[in-house]
Amino acid sequence: MKLPLEGVKILDLTHALAGPFCSTMLADYGAEVIKLEAFGEGDIARGWGTQLPGGETAYFASLHRNKMGIEINLKHARGKAIFFDLIERCDIVIENFRVGTLKKLGLDYEKAKARNPGIIYCSISGFGQTGPYRERAALDLILQAESGMISVTGEPGGRGVRCGVSIADLTAGLNAAFGIMAALRVKEKTGRGQQVDVSMMEGQMALLNTLIGNYLADGKLPAQMGTAYTALTPYQTFHTKTKDFALAVGSEKLWKTFCPAIGHPELMDDPRYSVNPQRTKNRTALIETLQAIFMERTFEEWEAVLLGSGIPFGALNNIAQLVEHPQVKARGSMVDIDHPKIGKTRVVGPVAKLSETPATIRRLSPSLGEHTAEVLRDLLGMDAAAIAALRADGVIATEKK
Repeated sequence: MKLPLEGVKILDLTHALAGPFCSTMLADYGAEVIKLEAFGEGDIARGWGTQLPGGETAYFASLHRNKMGIEINLKHARGKAIFFDLIERCDIVIENFRVGTLKKLGLDYEKAKARNPGIIYCSISGFGQTGPYRERAALDLILQAESGMISVTGEPGGRGVRCGVSIADLTAGLNAAFGIMAALRVKEKTGRGQQVDVSMMEGQMALLNTLIGNYLADGKLPAQMGTAYTALTPYQTFHTKTKDFALAVGSEKLWKTFCPAIGHPELMDDPRYSVNPQRTKNRTALIETLQAIFMERTFEEWEAVLLGSGIPFGALNNIAQLVEHPQVKARGSMVDIDHPKIGKTRVVGPVAKLSETPATIRRLSPSLGEHTAEVLRDLLGMDAAAIAALRADGVIATEKK
């Protein structure tokens, strides 16, 4: 075995972000992913983000590596037949259509299970496959709002803000990948597949778990705190003479190291700040005091002092600084690839680094329908005449030059 998921075949019906993020993770670790796109339209994300040479977008190119792309008309009877032929040869289906869409087409889990009892059918949606909100259309912003995530994000006293990345989509993708791996483990033991139902709403709830727990305990609604954190103080960003930094004093041991390090050991003996609950209770006064202290020196001076004392400390980097970060370079966190349309580019590499079977980037993002004929020939055994007939009947797209 060269890759952990070698031999696992996935039919990927997803679009936008949550589903593709999931299937890309699985593809990086060796799964054979066949990305089936909407006939004549393609993935809506093909039109998102910065346009690159050759008509591709940076958004799509960075998200769809290691996949084969096919384009089939699932509204056509013969297109449906191809779908089920693929189901019989695949281990997993991943979809993030609006709830009920595939059922109306006759392509839902029950129909797929009838053709392949071992199929793992993962459905990602805004609110899940059940409940009164199940049929609502939902993109990331809607779920950040409905889940309460926006209500706790932003500066104190201001309007709630959306997280800077599509966190509801991305966590749904992560949860879907986890659910699929759990279902694969069951299939290894029993041979049986199952449906995996992933809700973006519940993914956000999982992230908000500690805030929900606190609310249920004391009845107090959490509010925006900027870069601060309800459970720890000091734990936020500060200004210096030159630029800002992030500070995380996460234990009493660190607090007792921190105060002498910044030249103010008396803060340890102040009863308002002696332990974390007291520091949190008297947060405003403490932060004002610390901010005044940090304004006495430059970022570089505080970096030497705090890192030298073992205090968690970090620079506030932008994206340009991140991609050139020495740690990113040392670990190969960005991967160079050659794309036939856009030339050499860099993408974020796989995160989990396995010592024996590391993930790889083996294939670039596919153009719309690029591998349709190849998949029909190699996986379903169709000859050139059969494929040409499907093109003539509008089941698959005409061959792209």
